[in-house]
Amino acid sequence: MDTPMKQSQADILSRLYDMKQKQLAHALQQGNSLHCQVLEAEAEAISNALKAAR
Repeated sequence: MDTPMKQSQADILSRLYDMKQKQLAHALQQGNSLHCQVLEAEAEAISNALKAAR
């Protein structure tokens, strides 16, 4: 994959990760542990994809 495409993908993944972290913070405030676990797993998957894209 060429560099501009990788950067674009990394930018999108970074924004997704930031949004997922905000969702997780909200779920933590709500005390919904199952939702937190799901959001943590999603955030980890996004983080792994971001690392692979860089």
